Amino acid sequence: MLACAVFVVAAVAQRLYWIAGGRWGYTACDRTDLVDPTGGCGAEQVVAVPFWSGWGAVGVGVALAVVLACAVRFPGSWASTGSWAAAALLLVVAFPLHLVFEVPAALAGRPSDWRDLGARLALVAGGVLFAGLANASGLRRGPAAVGYRPVPRWTRRWAYVAVALPVAGWAVPHALWVLGVPVGISQRELTDIQQNLSTQTGVAITLVPPLAGLLVLGLVQRWGQLFPRWVPGLHGRQVPRRLAVIPAAVVALTLVTYGVLSIAVLVGELLTGDTRWSDVWDGWAVTATLLVFLGWGVSLAVTTVGYALATSAHPSMTGIPESERP
Repeated sequence: MLACAVFVVAAVAQRLYWIAGGRWGYTACDRTDLVDPTGGCGAEQVVAVPFWSGWGAVGVGVALAVVLACAVRFPGSWASTGSWAAAALLLVVAFPLHLVFEVPAALAGRPSDWRDLGARLALVAGGVLFAGLANASGLRRGPAAVGYRPVPRWTRRWAYVAVALPVAGWAVPHALWVLGVPVGISQRELTDIQQNLSTQTGVAITLVPPLAGLLVLGLVQRWGQLFPRWVPGLHGRQVPRRLAVIPAAVVALTLVTYGVLSIAVLVGELLTGDTRWSDVWDGWAVTATLLVFLGWGVSLAVTTVGYALATSAHPSMTGIPESERP
């Protein structure tokens, strides 16, 4: 609770500082037209910050403070629901999926807007803190299961889908593009990719999502419930459920949100005529990526639910029929 309070106060104070004319930590970069990203795209020359970066964000901070006060004063299901809603809002606004691509690209040497990345990381931290608050302020639950509890078969199937999608739907086409093969995109788009991305950046963007996707296997394997022997000092100990469930839920929420919003934008552009069906067919691999993200998020969400059920306090609470256990 104290950590949530510190986050809210710091966030509101920073916005008030920007409104007053300060520009430390502020970025004026547009994600579609980056000019001098390392310098905030001329943030120091901005006279008045946009509404949602200034007073709008202050209003959201006040709302978060109210949620926090209610969780402290009136713990229970309603306070927990409000805290979960706050966590979801912060995580959606942070859009962690952007970090999955931009951080490796930045580390590989591509000029990046570190102010924007830092702000997103702070929002992710705030979302995790409010998720912890929701868990703490909700109804008391029984203790987590001790020892290894096999997950149901349907959870394993969804986990394998969650691992396969970023490999087949992201890594394979991007690897081909890095190698100069225009699969599912036009030659012009391939030329733009090769001109704007260095080999190191392309490799990083290609490999990070599928490697991160492999962590999903922890939700259906023994090492996702009990620390393996190669972890010094923790061998054989129980993995805290929240350590697995919260990050997986955050990523699933982000993937589904990105997929739904991106598809909605594409449909809107098709309806208004800003995008033609011929453009969609010419770049079918890019369009398919939107469906990959949506499917990846859904499969990860289902896998996370299966893990949470399997690791609940008592076998009868898991809802796993005996025939469904491996």
